[in-house]
Amino acid sequence: MKKNAPAADKNEHTELVEAFSEFKDLKNIDRASMMSILEDVFKNMLKKKYGTADNFDIVINTDKGDLQALRNRLIVEDGTVEDPSTQIEYSEAVRIQPDFEVGEEVSEEVRFMDFGRRAVLAARQNLMARVQELEKEGIFRKYKDRVGEIITGEVYQTWKKETLVMDDDGNELILPKSEQIGSDFFKKGDSVRAVVLRVEMINGTPKIILSRTSPLFLEKLFELEVPEVFDGLITIKKIVREPGERAKVAVESYDDRIDPVGACVGMKGSRIHGIVRELRNENIDVINFTTNSPLFISRALAPAKITSIKLDDEKKRASVFLKPDQVSLAIGKGGHNIKLAGKLTGYEIDVYRDTDDDSEDVDLDEFADEIEPWIIDELKTIGCDTAKSVLELPVEDLVKRTDLEEETIKEVVRILRSEFE
Repeated sequence: MKKNAPAADKNEHTELVEAFSEFKDLKNIDRASMMSILEDVFKNMLKKKYGTADNFDIVINTDKGDLQALRNRLIVEDGTVEDPSTQIEYSEAVRIQPDFEVGEEVSEEVRFMDFGRRAVLAARQNLMARVQELEKEGIFRKYKDRVGEIITGEVYQTWKKETLVMDDDGNELILPKSEQIGSDFFKKGDSVRAVVLRVEMINGTPKIILSRTSPLFLEKLFELEVPEVFDGLITIKKIVREPGERAKVAVESYDDRIDPVGACVGMKGSRIHGIVRELRNENIDVINFTTNSPLFISRALAPAKITSIKLDDEKKRASVFLKPDQVSLAIGKGGHNIKLAGKLTGYEIDVYRDTDDDSEDVDLDEFADEIEPWIIDELKTIGCDTAKSVLELPVEDLVKRTDLEEETIKEVVRILRSEFE
């Protein structure tokens, strides 16, 4: 029969109780893991002092943030103790409680302060380290399962290269400058939405990286705003973006009764408006996906209207012919339209003017002996494949649209102009 000895003064193990209380309300740690850590830490402490912890019971009250260590020993006749860690003499037992008898088991609470302050502090530090380690693992697992999800957090601090965001549980999330839209501007206390891009464990600490520039962020916004996308009735085949500038989204529906583009845009743009606003007025083109490459390229270059297309499937190049007034539409502001159309379709797109009035014009390739081929190629990428098509544009516009220096552009213009003088 086991009898309990009187409890020790609670104040004598305040240090450990406080350490335990600090962590009992931590999130990201399940009860079973917490109990296991606490028991392990305290049993190690007991083992160092008594040589074994097998005959100890650790009683943990997670609700009150309290704990006890009970030492169980068998009462034996005086002078017959063989193992003082598991046995106690009768004369000593009755000093604890007078009605004890030989053969009974006494359960006596251990006074933690008898271990010495150094041992108590060591146990406290061990407990803190173990719990913090477990919490970090919990945060890592939680967000590892949430990669690709949109989360809403509060801006806590903004630095030059990144912004610190706090989630509802007070966990730190990182939104790097490289993952922010160019016109994003955050100050402390702002609410921010982003997608969980990746989760890393660096030196035992989880690092959760958010993104607002990833195509995945745009895809998840469509899921939030368009029920048919969320339900799988409309499939997003591919997304390409120039964050904050322009995006192209190819969509497809396996149900002929559903217009995928119309459903994504909504009545008078009601559905897409919220997405555009979230992305700082990013221009979003929603396009019907098709396996017909010429048709897909034609749709991808909208709003420009194409006259004809020639494909080189081996080299994945497309020669697109347009009326002169459609060339700038196909290229788009800053070249974003043609660049994104190429990424969306997987073709390198070359734009050519389709005009009957080319008799007096000269193809740029004719100037290969005076102008470097790479410069000619750069001009072609913006739809300038003839001398007049270059001369029609201001120098400033040519500099802005290409990667060429102003001096280079001026020299090219001088060479081309001399052809017509």
